[in-house]
Amino acid sequence: MYQNINKIYHAAIYVRLSKEDGDISSSAKLESNSISNQKALILDFLKDKKDIEVVSVRVDDGYSGSNFERPAFQAMLEDIRRGIVDCVVVKDLSRFGREYIDSGKYIERLFPALGVRFIAINDNYDSLKGKNQADEIIIPFKNLINDAYCRDISIKIRSNLEIKRKKGECVTPFVAFGYRKTKTDKHKLEIDPSAGSVVQDIFKMKLQGMSQDAIANRLNELGILSPFEYKISNGSRYETGFRQKEQALWSSVTVRRILENEVYIGNLVQGKRTTPNHKVKQTYVKPEDDWIRIEKNHEPLVSDRDFEIVQRLLGMDTRTSPDQKQVYLLSGIAVCADCGAPMTRKVSTVAGKKYAYYLCSTNKETKHCSSHRIPEKDLEDAVLVMLKQHIQNILHLKRILEFIGTVPFQEINMKKLQDRLEKKKQETERCKELRIMLYSDMKEGIVSKEDYVELHAAYGKRLRNAEESIRAIQKEMDSELEKADKANTWLDYFVKYQDIEELSRTVVVELIRQIRVYDKKNIEITFDFDDCYQTLLNQLPSMGVDTVIDDDNNLQVKVKEVV
Repeated sequence: MYQNINKIYHAAIYVRLSKEDGDISSSAKLESNSISNQKALILDFLKDKKDIEVVSVRVDDGYSGSNFERPAFQAMLEDIRRGIVDCVVVKDLSRFGREYIDSGKYIERLFPALGVRFIAINDNYDSLKGKNQADEIIIPFKNLINDAYCRDISIKIRSNLEIKRKKGECVTPFVAFGYRKTKTDKHKLEIDPSAGSVVQDIFKMKLQGMSQDAIANRLNELGILSPFEYKISNGSRYETGFRQKEQALWSSVTVRRILENEVYIGNLVQGKRTTPNHKVKQTYVKPEDDWIRIEKNHEPLVSDRDFEIVQRLLGMDTRTSPDQKQVYLLSGIAVCADCGAPMTRKVSTVAGKKYAYYLCSTNKETKHCSSHRIPEKDLEDAVLVMLKQHIQNILHLKRILEFIGTVPFQEINMKKLQDRLEKKKQETERCKELRIMLYSDMKEGIVSKEDYVELHAAYGKRLRNAEESIRAIQKEMDSELEKADKANTWLDYFVKYQDIEELSRTVVVELIRQIRVYDKKNIEITFDFDDCYQTLLNQLPSMGVDTVIDDDNNLQVKVKEVV
């Protein structure tokens, strides 16, 4: 103690305010903990301390006290190691840190070992004065309380965020490219017209057969800002570890992330990543079942149909040749009928003339399957003919459905529901009548007051149950009507191409699931919604329609006489 009388300490003022303090604390406490107020309190305390000279003010604004990986704190530690600072002054122990073990390590072990004086003003603690018996108990206890407080705040924040996610509120600081937060509610998403049109173009280019690389190159050629650069241009403080050049460009990875993100069909998926607790900051991906998915939460940029097709395309091996920007017309769709491997397009030159054909990729690589060789033009011509015929069959079905849709006996499910609804309505009327009659019987002395109360309650219960059943039936009827409206929307996907004269990549991926090649004269096509098509054909006889598919794949129908 005597040796330190004439010593001048070189102090670092340390102040901290966390995001949690701003989110959770009351306005009065937030004001008292503000950076400016902490500085003012400390400087006022030091103004008459002749043995302390302030050499630096270190500020961590927006950093949690649950760990000590804070930039200003680490800079202060570096000053201590270099001998620039030998005294640390804080407003109170909670501003220094809220982690019990590490706070104790610094205050009780590291600072004393380095000869650093530590002062916590509001806790009336100054390490120069030495520890008394009370300090031995109170200081660790206060650190423990601060640690518990930090844990409690973390739990509250996590719980609050979980509730917001389940309500469909966007709680991420940055939203997906193509959207922005609304001005009236920062938790709601709306389409960003500029970026949104780029997203729609990306999906359109993918459907047209362009690879992710080709799409990225095209966007860069057009000078369209990448998501990172677009956020920066709008004043966002967005940071990423993927930036490699002075200007972040579009890449195939960026394009694929957009193509795979279901936010563009209106689904909000949050809570994918978390940390073990408030002390461990390393994140990990949660099981998909634990993600919070709110479907149709906001306006979509892409239709469900286009999104589903794009996901299917992303799962295919559809690499482009070096001199092509788009995949070939039937890439990933045409497969070998024997081994299931994709058919590979190959070009041969004979007498200066080029011939393109498809052959089994297994045969090309290992010869373990026959070639199934078929000229490209023959395959595409056959596919076009079969597709046009299938579309004609679909048109025929649509006309049939439009005709028989007005026939009463087709509404079997609705008729059953209507009958149930009518019976329940009759039951409610009967319950009301019985209650009126019951009152008259009581007035005339036929029924005692005790029996009246008991029977009135019983009829009331029956009435409430019947009314509840009516609401449930009406809801089911609404659901059936909605289901009926949507049941055959797939027909329209084919109908819009009824005037098709040539194949395009978009048509192929929209309408065809797979083309199995047996040989140059035999192919088999599985059209999209084939299960719906077959189901509808099987249902037609019960609707009074007989169907036959002839040898040319034409749909022949005969409507039965309705009695």
